[in-house]
Amino acid sequence: MRVAAVLLLCVATAGAAAAAPGASQGLPPEVLFKQFDLFGTWASDCAAAASPANPHITIRQPAPGVILEDHDLGPHNVVNRYSVLAAERLSATKLSLQVIFQPGSEDEERQKLVWAVKGDTLRTLFNQPNDGPARVKNGVALKYGAETPLLRKCK
Repeated sequence: MRVAAVLLLCVATAGAAAAAPGASQGLPPEVLFKQFDLFGTWASDCAAAASPANPHITIRQPAPGVILEDHDLGPHNVVNRYSVLAAERLSATKLSLQVIFQPGSEDEERQKLVWAVKGDTLRTLFNQPNDGPARVKNGVALKYGAETPLLRKCK
């Protein structure tokens, strides 16, 4: 009878953990973003103006549970916005993200990203829409054959 009770308790606990939102995903994204010190502005050259060659990327939390990442490519370009849905630590220097690109627009698209974060630097290693081919692989933008920019945290 005790064995049956223990088994029932194990099954009930496992079921509750599987049903709990985010239970299998570990820490909430905002906790991981704080651990990786990601909130703030990033650029290849913080002193230079935003441009396609020098994107200024701002990561902020405007409300609890909401993380937005804005890519400013300069005055003649639309700001690319990403809304972070989930984050997972892959290693001490890698973070995997599930995001929505251009949330609420007709260009809205779910994507998977992987970032390398080392000290005060950030680089996109991987980017793939959920229903499409990879755009960035191993830190290389496949369309251009060029490495993604190494961004530094602006002070």
